[in-house]
Amino acid sequence: MFDDRPAFGVRVRVLGGVTVAEIAGELDIFAAGRISARLDSLARTGCPDLVLDLRQVTFLDCAGVSLLCRLRNRVLEREGRLRLVIVDPRFLRLLRMVRLEDAFEVLEDLAPAVAG
Repeated sequence: MFDDRPAFGVRVRVLGGVTVAEIAGELDIFAAGRISARLDSLARTGCPDLVLDLRQVTFLDCAGVSLLCRLRNRVLEREGRLRLVIVDPRFLRLLRMVRLEDAFEVLEDLAPAVAG
């Protein structure tokens, strides 16, 4: 059987006391379904300090945006902090188009998030 699904991956690590989830590939309905439980578990920790590194994401659709909003809500429920590392101007434009640019703390680089 031929599998034409795009390559996708998530790597979670802790850097400087901050949990960083690096997402690579397409963040679409297929990928969102695969990682929502894993991201939810990261948001369940005491007062989560979570960074989603989206620099290796090649595509983001409404299911991906929905996943980001869901994670944001879960983190805020625990009085935590969620930051997104985004360098692709298309994704920044998408957040502006759906009026979510102010809902997320967006960084251009991972270094400020893990600098302590």
